[in-house]
Amino acid sequence: MATVLIADDDRAIRESLARLLKLEGYEVVVAADGTEALGALKTHRPDVLVLDVMMPILDGLTVCRVLRAEKDRTPILMLTARVETADRVAGLDAGADDYLPKPYDPDELFARLRALLRRSTIDADPADGNGELRVGDLRLDPARRQVHRGSREIELSKTEFDLLELLVRNSGIVLDHSTIYDRIWGYDFGPDSKNLAVYISYLRRKLEEPGETKLIHTVRGVGYTVRAS
Repeated sequence: MATVLIADDDRAIRESLARLLKLEGYEVVVAADGTEALGALKTHRPDVLVLDVMMPILDGLTVCRVLRAEKDRTPILMLTARVETADRVAGLDAGADDYLPKPYDPDELFARLRALLRRSTIDADPADGNGELRVGDLRLDPARRQVHRGSREIELSKTEFDLLELLVRNSGIVLDHSTIYDRIWGYDFGPDSKNLAVYISYLRRKLEEPGETKLIHTVRGVGYTVRAS
């Protein structure tokens, strides 16, 4: 019996969806906002998440980014009243697996949940058989805390290594500033802080020597991503 975690700040929608899912045979855990959803994940291990995009405190996109940054690959279905293509793209870029606009047909919702649950894997981990993470010619060994680019070994501080590991584990996904601050430092320094930009510049100097391809990319107004150019 699969367990579904529902996070929606609209009580009527949340309770109605919970009843429908229980009638279909699912175990259901409910949360009224993103913060409650992250808390519920610590005590429950749902098989799939249904997240409303617009929620107070932490919205669905932020919850999705946080989970993916923590390498949590639980399938995520996003629900939203927004129907613009840009909104759907934003949800998928945050790491969601599917996207369903409101109002939705219950049968379509159930079909999408079944499809997500059938998947044996959600996102391929960039680790190879030796446990190393790879992006292009960059190799990162989390167990030994070693980094190599090509044949050269790169010495990193603890914070530099943790930041690079977070980016590499989410290769190709743009992580916003607040998510990175939360995962690496445990709190957000605020929009005027240059702390993250300073560490990114440290990494670039060490990782990207003249003639080497660029690995760390800036998405202006959003954050950073690692990918092989």
